[in-house]
This record gives sequence, structure tokens and C-alpha cells, in this order.
Amino acid sequence: TRHNTGFMVIEELATRLRCTARPGKGEYEYAEGSIGGLPVTLLAPATYMNASGEAVLDALEHFRVPPDRLLVIADDLALPLGTLRLRGSGSDGGHNGLASVIYQLETEGFPRLRCGIGREGRPEKEAAADFVLSPFASDEEEAVREMILRAADAVTTIVESGLALAMTVYNRAP
Repeated sequence: TRHNTGFMVIEELATRLRCTARPGKGEYEYAEGSIGGLPVTLLAPATYMNASGEAVLDALEHFRVPPDRLLVIADDLALPLGTLRLRGSGSDGGHNGLASVIYQLETEGFPRLRCGIGREGRPEKEAAADFVLSPFASDEEEAVREMILRAADAVTTIVESGLALAMTVYNRAP
């Protein structure tokens, strides 16, 4: 579904890094690999989106990683389909998963990559919750695939060259 866009990016990264997910010490799966010789852990919460902060907190404590070394990848209904938006910190922007992470970590001070799932195709009377839980339409699939590939490239750029450069390169319309 549209709400699984972050997982799609993680799956693409896992394929590129040739790593396989395994159960974590909490309600999450993780995979370990490296980008540019630097260790990277991919995390997929197994909780409902609205409680994903619990899994993130468990993982950060287990792996002894501070929040500023975390990158949350999430869908964003407010961004046009295919648009990426990187930020070093900030509010939840109405995203319940991000709200959960902020609440559990007690900080907004972590980077996030928002992937636009668009409102354009949403019927006027359809609730936002129903829309984000719906699959992408067949005519959106190419744009979604390109966005997933660009998001994975953005993660690679962040690890290899830093958030500032990645923001310059990826914070523009597709």
C-alpha cells in the first residue's frame, strides 16, 4: 500500500546491500550491510505504523545508536507522487508514524526522508486513512518505482557524503 513506501525503500536497499532481514530483540526486523565501507543497519518495525516509535526505540537502545544517527523513511500524503523531501529534524507533519517516533525518542532531532505518495489520485470523499492504505494505481507504478530507486540512492548519498549534500541533490521534484 501507499503506507508501505518506507518498507519498499528498505527492501530496495537490502537487495542492493545483499543482506537479509532477521528478527530483532523487539518488534522489528533488521538487516546489516555496508555502504561505502560504512556499516548500516536497516530496520523494519513490525508494529502498527502508529506505534512504530516503540520498535525504533528498542532498536536504537539495542544497537546503541543515538537518534541523530537514525534516518526515518516515511510516506507523505502532502507531497506529490514521486517527490522526495529530506530534513535533518522537524515535526511529524501529521504523520502518525513520525509522531510515534518523536514521542518515544523524546526528540524531533533525527533526519527523515519523506516519499511523496500524492493526493492527486485520491477521490474527493475518500478518507486519508483509506487512501494511504490503498495500493498504488497501475498508472502510478512507474513513478513509484523511480521514487523508490531515487530514495535508495538518497540513503546511499547520506551515508557516503552526508545529509547536506543529499538534501541539495534530492530535495527537488522528480
